[in-house]
Amino acid sequence: MLRREFARLISLGTLGGLYGTRQVGAAGPVEEPKKIITKELHTLAKDLLSEWCDGMLRRQIRATGDITLDGALRCDACAHLHGRCSDALYPFLKVANTTKQPKYLDAAVAAFDWAENNVSREDGSWTTGTNPRSWRGTSIFGAIARAEALHYHGEMLDESRRNTWLERLDRAAGGYLYSDFRQIDFTNLNYGMTAVYGFHLFGRLLNDPKYTRRSEQLAASVKEFFTEPNRLLWGEGKPNDNRSGRGLPAVDLGYNVEESLNGLVLYALDVNDVSLLEFLTKSLEGHLQFMLPDGAWDNSWGTRSAKWSYWGSRTTDGCQPAYALMADRNPAFETAALRNAELLKRCTSDGLLHGGPHYVSHQVAPCVHHTFAHAKAMALLLDKTQPTETKRELQPLPRLSSTGVKHFPELDVWLASKGPWRATVSAYDSIYKTKSTDHIQQPTGGSLALLYHTRVGTVLASSMARYLLVEPLNQQPQPGQDFPLTTRIERRLDEHWYTNLYDLEATVTSHETGKEIRFEVATQLQDEDRQRDEASRDQFQLNYCLQDDRVQISASPLTSGQDQGVFSLVVPIISPSGETVRFVSKTQIEIEKPEGRVVCSANVPLRLEANAIDGKSPRRIFNMVPGMEALPIIAEYSGEDLDEIRVEISVV
Repeated sequence: MLRREFARLISLGTLGGLYGTRQVGAAGPVEEPKKIITKELHTLAKDLLSEWCDGMLRRQIRATGDITLDGALRCDACAHLHGRCSDALYPFLKVANTTKQPKYLDAAVAAFDWAENNVSREDGSWTTGTNPRSWRGTSIFGAIARAEALHYHGEMLDESRRNTWLERLDRAAGGYLYSDFRQIDFTNLNYGMTAVYGFHLFGRLLNDPKYTRRSEQLAASVKEFFTEPNRLLWGEGKPNDNRSGRGLPAVDLGYNVEESLNGLVLYALDVNDVSLLEFLTKSLEGHLQFMLPDGAWDNSWGTRSAKWSYWGSRTTDGCQPAYALMADRNPAFETAALRNAELLKRCTSDGLLHGGPHYVSHQVAPCVHHTFAHAKAMALLLDKTQPTETKRELQPLPRLSSTGVKHFPELDVWLASKGPWRATVSAYDSIYKTKSTDHIQQPTGGSLALLYHTRVGTVLASSMARYLLVEPLNQQPQPGQDFPLTTRIERRLDEHWYTNLYDLEATVTSHETGKEIRFEVATQLQDEDRQRDEASRDQFQLNYCLQDDRVQISASPLTSGQDQGVFSLVVPIISPSGETVRFVSKTQIEIEKPEGRVVCSANVPLRLEANAIDGKSPRRIFNMVPGMEALPIIAEYSGEDLDEIRVEISVV
């Protein structure tokens, strides 16, 4: 029946074209102006959307006769079905309209029906898992996906089905969402910020002013949640207004750029709020300082970095809508949207977006959540833009062209740029606490959270100190050994692990000369319960020195206790399986990369983590955050006529 109706609509010529401007809501087709973007970005978005929809189509469960399965997306990485997989109905419907192939329309309808049979609740919400007691807040994202599908491609559905979808959307918007989304900060801020756009969209589509009023009510307070001086959005904490021991707010880069700012930009553009658009331009610029030259978002320090996936965050939608649609205000925004999309392409294999660059090389299955979430962003980008035939020169990203040191006082995070090197140093102490854990998650303690070289790419990257399933339904289990990728000092005593990564009180000072940038960190070693080793009372000095041709990392004890013992400087060099590793001497290791050779040398013998030794070819350690492999190089201090351990990294 569905395919016959689809064929009839095609024969009557009533389906919209690829770049058509007709959308169908309660009031019928409307015209909507389109933003102009480069042909390169538009083509890449179209290709990614097509590839991802085909990948999801291959994993959609069909024709089993079991309503608990039919229409869901199988996830090869997780032992459960993702309740939000029905969000894929929007990208499926977009591609159905583009290609005129009924299989995509079938997929969209099946996804909608699965959600109604399995995660739909009487209050109009949808749960994030099939357990009816699981979190309902993600209903805002499901409602927006359905609203955008109807707004842009509702004409794909026959009248009866379209009315059913509209009625179901009204039940979600007027039920749970209207009841619980009364204040913008009722939970993590990404929900309220997204709801500003959501309720505006519901009001427009359903022609109901109460939703429009709720949107305006929420929008009135959005400017209260941005830091100074960099206008970083805060509120990703438990509670969201939590202040750390240093008095710092809860900020997460991934959620901000891939979700919250999208909602605010889409709202501000649609209502033409000039003041808010100017405000958001400054905020987008503030966040953009953390994009790496390869399009990655450096969320090594964020409060929710448990979900950092190098290109963004595991369950958010992507940065393309906000940055591409605001490119007329700052051309570097379109560069950001393009570079990040190129990175998403490099992280895509077999039709699915993988949660980091090295899933394939380490043979880790990807969670399907990344794909259906980011496919929505690409569908929206295509629905709201059209390509220009005029060649436009892309503006460089700030972190590619900037030099020197910038301190973010609202984070106690430093960005440094010297020659080809880009570094991030973090003493950020805002901890994301949940019912299950209040342990430190993101790197702190004055850690060198990231090191990037403009020729060979990422050299050092951070993970959680211990991989925790902060959100069991939204994180994959760690495959194999849980070995943190963050560069650190550590000591292991009687099964206890002490490291600077747990120190919330480390102090960082920076010094800049024409020759070098130098960071000096005073820190102490603690375990994950923030307990110090009472025998040694460890206090240490960490130094990072950036010069044009090298980066030097050194560590030394500040106390002269009688039981200093052995401590280690751990420097995991990012390196996927397949790169050639040479042990030049006891104190030097070289790694061949496509664009150059990384040389790691020290003033003490270097060794590898024991579990990385596999005959003559060292195995790589993989960490889910940020989805990368590393060669775990360790330098040990034994106190023998040495003031410090020193490891030097260069690229030749």
